[in-house]
Amino acid sequence: MNVAANIITLEVDWQNNVLRILDQTKLPGKESYLSLGTAEEIREAIYQLKVRGAPAIGVAAAYGIAVCARNIKGNDVAGFENEFCRLKTYLGSSRPTAVNLFTALDRMEACVKRYRTKEVEEIKAALIREAEQIHAEDQEACRRIGEWGLKLLKPGMGILTHCNAGKLAVSGCGTALAPIYAGQEKGYHFHVFADETRPLLQGARLTAFELQRSGIEVTLICDNMASVVMKQGKIQAVLVGCDRVAANGDVANKIGTSGVAVMAKYYGIPFYVLGPTSTIDFQSPTGDAITVEERAPEEVTEKWYVQRMAPEGVQVYNPAFDVTDHSLITAIITEKGIARPPFRETLNTLIACGS
Repeated sequence: MNVAANIITLEVDWQNNVLRILDQTKLPGKESYLSLGTAEEIREAIYQLKVRGAPAIGVAAAYGIAVCARNIKGNDVAGFENEFCRLKTYLGSSRPTAVNLFTALDRMEACVKRYRTKEVEEIKAALIREAEQIHAEDQEACRRIGEWGLKLLKPGMGILTHCNAGKLAVSGCGTALAPIYAGQEKGYHFHVFADETRPLLQGARLTAFELQRSGIEVTLICDNMASVVMKQGKIQAVLVGCDRVAANGDVANKIGTSGVAVMAKYYGIPFYVLGPTSTIDFQSPTGDAITVEERAPEEVTEKWYVQRMAPEGVQVYNPAFDVTDHSLITAIITEKGIARPPFRETLNTLIACGS
């Protein structure tokens, strides 16, 4: 897909043993790349949202722990494995909600265990291959999500998005935005309405940036304008990504997603969740079991303002995610196909049978 091909979210430089990421906190004003070579730098980049989006976090973690593992000294396999597990726990503490982070780190640990009878250098080489495989799988999953999602859309549709689930959130063409890019290739001429997505403005800074740069018609709206454009008939579908999907189909995504789903239900607009099967967490029976990250109050009171916009000392509640009840979701679109209610059965069938 031609998805603003000159935007590279992340890559790895094995020669210099660094993870290179596009610093998304600087967008849209500046395209700045960071070279990360230590566990502290990589964890901080994930926590500070310099790299963000559930799939991209997973790929970054896989590459990041492979980079860090190459720096472990000595040839003792047991010592290497102990230090690897310490690094895994440390990187895993950066973002608690996005399941892709833990899925990727678990795969990398499983790789170490498979090769624990080998020399340390062989384990390190295997970790590189495993990280590259995770990256390749993410890119392919994005492409297939786009193909499946496009089956549910028609040319000329108005589509509402929330947060950013495009190329900047993954290593491929996106999840929620993948069908939009697929439709662009076929001349569907979608009109995207992008929620600004308070308090970190991923819709305003990132979605509007990448869609405009890719030549897709996009209109930015404040979060509290979504119901107006729905009522005016400008929206025919809502597409959002996901950071974790519970076994019953409840979905954790960027704060504000649940409210958009409630409005879509009221106006009879289909609400589609798009993400790779790696975001499905069968260990969480419902959304109540999902840990929701709470972030610093400064993100609400002053982060994007020239001066503070709230009184000193005011209490602030700043959850990064909310959970959308499965009853509000029309379908969950994955690289393996489309799941519809009842999600507990259809998600299991997708995983078991594939596409």
